[in-house]
Amino acid sequence: MTISVWRFSHLMLALISSIFIVLASLTGMVLAFEPISNQLQDYKVESMDEVSLATTILNLANTYDEVLHVEVDNNEFVIASVLTNEGESETFYVNPETGEKLGDIIEKASVFKFATNLHRSLFLKSTGRFIIGLVSFFLFLMAITGIILIAKRQGGITRWFSKVVNENFEQYYHVLLGRYLLIPISIVAFTGVYLSLEKFDLLPESDIKHSYPEVVEVDVVRTPISEFELFRSLKISEVKSIEFPFSEDIEDYFFIKLADKELLFNQYSGDIVSEQPYAMVQMASQWSFVLHTGSGTIVWSVVLFLVCIGLLFFIYTGFAMTLKRLKNNEKVSNSIMKDDAEYIILVGSETGTTYTFATLFFKALITAGEKAFISDLNSYTGYDNAKQLIIFTATYGEGEAPTNAKQFGKHLDVTVQNKLEYAVLGFGSLMYPEYCKYAIVVDALLQQHKEFTPKLPLFKINNQSQEAFKLWVRQWSESNAIALDVKFRDSIKDQKSSKSFKVMERSALNVDRSFLIRFKPQQRVKFESGDLLSIKINSDETARLYSIGKLNGDILLSVKTHDKGLCSNYLNDINANDMIKAGIQRNYDFHFPEYADEVVMIANGTGIAPFLGMISDNKKKKKIHLFWGGRTKASFDMYDKVIYQAFDKKYISSINIAYSQEQDEQNYVQDLIAQKDEFIANHLKNEGVIMICGSLEMQNSVLETLQNITNTRLKMSLSAFENMEQIKMDCY
Repeated sequence: MTISVWRFSHLMLALISSIFIVLASLTGMVLAFEPISNQLQDYKVESMDEVSLATTILNLANTYDEVLHVEVDNNEFVIASVLTNEGESETFYVNPETGEKLGDIIEKASVFKFATNLHRSLFLKSTGRFIIGLVSFFLFLMAITGIILIAKRQGGITRWFSKVVNENFEQYYHVLLGRYLLIPISIVAFTGVYLSLEKFDLLPESDIKHSYPEVVEVDVVRTPISEFELFRSLKISEVKSIEFPFSEDIEDYFFIKLADKELLFNQYSGDIVSEQPYAMVQMASQWSFVLHTGSGTIVWSVVLFLVCIGLLFFIYTGFAMTLKRLKNNEKVSNSIMKDDAEYIILVGSETGTTYTFATLFFKALITAGEKAFISDLNSYTGYDNAKQLIIFTATYGEGEAPTNAKQFGKHLDVTVQNKLEYAVLGFGSLMYPEYCKYAIVVDALLQQHKEFTPKLPLFKINNQSQEAFKLWVRQWSESNAIALDVKFRDSIKDQKSSKSFKVMERSALNVDRSFLIRFKPQQRVKFESGDLLSIKINSDETARLYSIGKLNGDILLSVKTHDKGLCSNYLNDINANDMIKAGIQRNYDFHFPEYADEVVMIANGTGIAPFLGMISDNKKKKKIHLFWGGRTKASFDMYDKVIYQAFDKKYISSINIAYSQEQDEQNYVQDLIAQKDEFIANHLKNEGVIMICGSLEMQNSVLETLQNITNTRLKMSLSAFENMEQIKMDCY
């Protein structure tokens, strides 16, 4: 498996430290509740920001025989060590306004003691502390490499919060949560390292040394504490601690710790004898303790708890992705040598997904009896008997080559090659400005090379679309006169989720050999317009997906029959009251956007089905503009009743129709979009949503038109609007 240095570093650090991170996370989850439980105690006085240090000292002095020490902890509880009037030494929480005792010092619960010892040192004392410090350092490096990987994946740090491509559960949430948790994880890890360095005295010397004045034997008049200017101006909430003079000798001083400095204070005159600011090392120690433990703050304690949960989740998803990547990148055994093969398949894949598609194609070629060879793009060399080079490649980061394809350009320049035909298949996401850029680069390199001739134009696949891949396979099969059967494995979950549906009605075939069919679920099942109905005729075939329109609780499909279409002909042969088995696949990214005030719906042919359901459900009468393309005016007859009834009810605001085979007004749906360029630009500018459903050819043409509109009129890339969820697509 070829992976980038950042991903390799990230993985190795995880492998080395995962067990310790799990222990630290579990104990950290427990310890996150300690500051919360402390904060919930009723020992904090709300008016602390108004009570002066002078008032606190006088109240304590009037209540107890002697005051030894006062401290304000991270919870903002005031702790006093005193000699009571009965002569007993006690330490407890006090009310700084009145001096009264509020309660005894909170004793650390045994569960927190256990968790603290395990979290800090694994019960191994100094050895354990060293291990935990080292693991904290590894975690910090993992967070940094994780930030770099996400930035590369998203197309740059400026696109950090852009929409995440959903390839699978583990990948999606690993990236999605990583964007929010990697910063606090970095803070927790760094502060853990800092506290470990402090424990082993590896930080610069930072002890404060006060200079004591020479004692002069003179009579000094004692100024009352209530008149000390500093004590009157300082609020008790600003004080960390104050140590009282041991005796009434003039050389004994008040010792005061503030957030950023220490003071020696003359007990007679109230003058500052010595003032020493804390070094940066000490300030960092204070902040490291608070940020690592959450002491004194419920909000940050909750964040730390979420960080611990996140770390456990990242370990699970990280290893799950690695295993899946290993499986995807597992090299298929080539049964023949490269110089004996006629079809050479080279793959550029960063995460292994592209390799999955390439392997399916390779196996289909072998099954068809063809001599095929598969390898990485980095392995490109001369091929003695090859007839065609087929390249499958993803794009990494900001238009970069995947790791296993970075050397392809160099090899291409120096390799002596026989004349070859070629085809390039690019994988990417339209959410990124550099959509399939590396595939475009590879196609351009081959076009410029005198020994290569294109067999098919560059083909791009958005978000690993199986339907798009099947379309390309059909095109390749037809151009090469080789019948290929590429089979995707349906998940066990999909197979088990089949429900029964009863045919309520169906229309006759129209001029395009299309028809409408309506099903009623026989069991309770949740679905919306835009979801997918999965129909599988037999176990050897891949399930066929149809976009759903929901009408009064029923499922409406618009189906086009094909001569060799197993599923479409099956649906064409069933009649009212017949029963079928099918599954529902939720398609959340293609539901009607309730957050939008205005929606443009673009479809061609049978792609109108989900829009029929969305329009009929537009009871709030939001503005919907329909753009539809068909072959002839007769093609629209099947839908016109539903559409114009909705128009009369004001469920739809405008209807725009293109006919590709009408002599007097021949155009396509993308032509309608181009004619309405100002309207489309304003629609996107005003946060309107565009939904596209239909064929992939239509989708690509419409996207190209939309890209031109956003570039020329809005000076923005179309991907920016997709990231803002203003572009929704379900094409096949």
